[in-house]
Amino acid sequence: MSIEVRVPQLPESVADAVLARWHKQAGQAVTRDENLVDLETDKVMLEVPAPASGVLKEIVIQNGSTVIGGQLLAVIEINALATATPAVLPVAVAVSAPLAPAAPGVGKPGTVSVAAATLPSKGARTEQRVAMTRLRTRIAERLVLAQSTAAMLTTFNEVDMSAVSELRNRHKARFEKAHGVKLGFSSFFIKAAIEALRKFPALNASLDGHDMVYHEYFDLGVAVSTERGLMVPVIRDAQNLSMAKLEGAVSEYARMAREGTIALGDLTGGTFTITNGGVFGSLLSTPILNMPQAAILGMHKIQERPVVVDGKIVIRPMMYVALTYDHRIVDGRESVQFLVSIKDALEDPARLLLQL
Repeated sequence: MSIEVRVPQLPESVADAVLARWHKQAGQAVTRDENLVDLETDKVMLEVPAPASGVLKEIVIQNGSTVIGGQLLAVIEINALATATPAVLPVAVAVSAPLAPAAPGVGKPGTVSVAAATLPSKGARTEQRVAMTRLRTRIAERLVLAQSTAAMLTTFNEVDMSAVSELRNRHKARFEKAHGVKLGFSSFFIKAAIEALRKFPALNASLDGHDMVYHEYFDLGVAVSTERGLMVPVIRDAQNLSMAKLEGAVSEYARMAREGTIALGDLTGGTFTITNGGVFGSLLSTPILNMPQAAILGMHKIQERPVVVDGKIVIRPMMYVALTYDHRIVDGRESVQFLVSIKDALEDPARLLLQL
């Protein structure tokens, strides 16, 4: 008895996918629910599990091929015996070649999809031509769209992180014991952003044709870097979540994004985005809008610097913050005041409790 393995129904926003990698070869035994093949969309990697146990009788679609929902991928023979020597998996467009380590955004660690390569010779320099993944291609398209569509402008400020750092250090052990999640800086920034967005709703808006859409809820995207590229999971109705829930959501979404198990629905929508280049050591940057959102907040590395406080030079843990905004929707005055509101809330965390 044979069972067909087909491409699962793709989400409405995804037209097709690319067959990235078979985990089994024809003639090998497979187990029910075992991942057979990875399908790469422009947002996430989808796994196709085996519908039943048996032997992978035939592979219909090869690596690198574009597929659509419902398309036949392979055939499994139930109650068949695996061959002693599995058939060699044919490759259509790309081959897998060793490369250590894998560059961020180029498939599985240790491999790279090679479209063409120069064979090494004595004394010769070599190079490899690597096809962009679907996710990397989509990221590139969105970045170019933002650059060519929005009237982007960035304003900067700096935040004295002394108060937040002291508060976090004082309570982080009890916080983790009580809530089962570590207390980071993300929840402070999310809370501060929500209060600033309440005061300046244009930064929580988007442009739809000639209409400005003011969102009366706060679906905050938190940028996560993965080996396949940047993903922005969205925390829905963040205004209703406690700091523990926010920290838990950020941690869980980051884990799922890096493992490739995040759902497409978790990456869509969003009214405002926060990105943190500081985890990689960035001191200052100009983030690019996550279209069609009106603004994005950039966090950076906390670094001790000499600053003047009450006429005296002191050493404080400082962070530069950047706000990139769409000048078609947001005025300069609003953007500057928004960033000042973020600064005030973080330098006096009691404001977050009192919603000041």
